[in-house]
Amino acid sequence: MEFLSFDVKNHTLALRKADVPNPGPNDVRIRVAYSGICGTDLHILEGSFPCKKDGFLTLGHEFAGTVDAVGSSVKNFKVGQRVAVDPNSGCNTCNYCHDGSYQHCSAGGINSTIGIYKDGGFSTHAIVPESQVYLIPDDVELHQAVLVEPLSCLAHGWKKLNSVNVGSNVLVIGAGIIGLLWACMLHLHGLRKSVTISEPQEKRRKLVTKLDLDFEAKSPEQLKNSYDVVVDCSGSAPAIEASIPLLAPGGRLCIFGVANPKAKFSVEPFQVYFKRN
Repeated sequence: MEFLSFDVKNHTLALRKADVPNPGPNDVRIRVAYSGICGTDLHILEGSFPCKKDGFLTLGHEFAGTVDAVGSSVKNFKVGQRVAVDPNSGCNTCNYCHDGSYQHCSAGGINSTIGIYKDGGFSTHAIVPESQVYLIPDDVELHQAVLVEPLSCLAHGWKKLNSVNVGSNVLVIGAGIIGLLWACMLHLHGLRKSVTISEPQEKRRKLVTKLDLDFEAKSPEQLKNSYDVVVDCSGSAPAIEASIPLLAPGGRLCIFGVANPKAKFSVEPFQVYFKRN
């Protein structure tokens, strides 16, 4: 097999070859068809996001493919099935898991994520525990299924943020893939002309127009309105800080983008109190 090997110490990537590994008793081997490049992957390459502490790592936590082999104890999958992967896992025994928040699992969670702490999908083949593999519906193509992981994050964010009423003034900060997916989801839930996408790069603002969602794309300098909901997809501390004054009374801010671990922003507590009441 071929895979992109990341040297954690030196922050270098190399294309390498190795024998295709055999799955363990409870594992599924996936022949990877598509693997997404997340902003987190880029931050790991830069050395600004935590990951496996030493040795080599195969990145890629957004991937889909076809079952290539199964372990002796695997019961729910067979060779040839099309699947997507949940990179996070839980122990199913701690309080976080019992609360349905297995991303905070005391024994696993985001500290054992495939593609960040374990080898992931930047490879022709990947070994994944059966419990983290999901069948793809027949009407979903593999190139669509690669978005399952980021879309699951959006579903989680939507659950935290909901309800967002039709007609609410919503600001999405950032027109990268996550910001565009948020725009699509807001459109799916019935919002139209009341959504604004803030993006400093003109070429990305043009992408918003091409989606034909009836949303307005503006540069940050053009933002003057007040918004009932602000969703930050940039992970930029200055952008998050600048969004707080844009909130309408009773407005809500969803910090969805992943910031640099060392990023900081200032908040005026009275401003939060005044807008929330």
